[in-house]
Amino acid sequence: MTPIRVLLVDDDSEICVLLGDYLRGYGIDTTAVADGAAMRQAFAPGRFELVILDLMLPGEDGIALCRALRAQCDVPIIMLTARGEAADRVLGLEIGADDYVVKPFDPRELVARIRSLLRRSAGGNGPADSGELAAGDEVGFDLWRVNRVTRQLTDPHGLLIPLSNAEFRLLWVFLERPRRLLTRDQLLDAARGRAAEAFDRSIDLLVSRLRQKLNDDPKAPNLLKTVRGEGYLFDAKVHK
Repeated sequence: MTPIRVLLVDDDSEICVLLGDYLRGYGIDTTAVADGAAMRQAFAPGRFELVILDLMLPGEDGIALCRALRAQCDVPIIMLTARGEAADRVLGLEIGADDYVVKPFDPRELVARIRSLLRRSAGGNGPADSGELAAGDEVGFDLWRVNRVTRQLTDPHGLLIPLSNAEFRLLWVFLERPRRLLTRDQLLDAARGRAAEAFDRSIDLLVSRLRQKLNDDPKAPNLLKTVRGEGYLFDAKVHK
């Protein structure tokens, strides 16, 4: 079997050696670099199947490097991060990180995340597990329109409403599961593939931002309804 090629960007040389040895035991060939300059020298589209990117790096941090990678290509990105504020995690999601692993972590979890992310990447970039909306569909709800290919949201007056990557992915998850109660764990798993750990506050912030884009009153929402102690429900009829 051909090894999976992964680029690891982390300035902790001990972690790079230990993690590289461990991942090779699972058929994951790891090239380690210590900073953004070395990452740019090593990386080329198609050379690596996945990038593991530490958030805290000398010089350019992981957020800046993630943004640069995402502007160049759609390579799957897993960010390594210490426990921080939810807003930092949301920022990572918005600029295109595909998953997070929180330090300290069990390397078995990282292996599982890598394999899961590569399976989803091979199957397409849309939310998983539903299949109710075909790829490329434009769908509507309450006079709004969403195009999956262009990732455009159009309001009832025909105006385009800009969405971040994270906002679009969360909205699409709701569109695939209308009028169903979804817990924060389910939303995170469906939107980002992160099954092992849920960042509840991150989802709350994204829902709040999405409500603003949809002109949905947070005190009395008509579309994105909060089910106290449970999660959220998208209360709209979705149609082609």
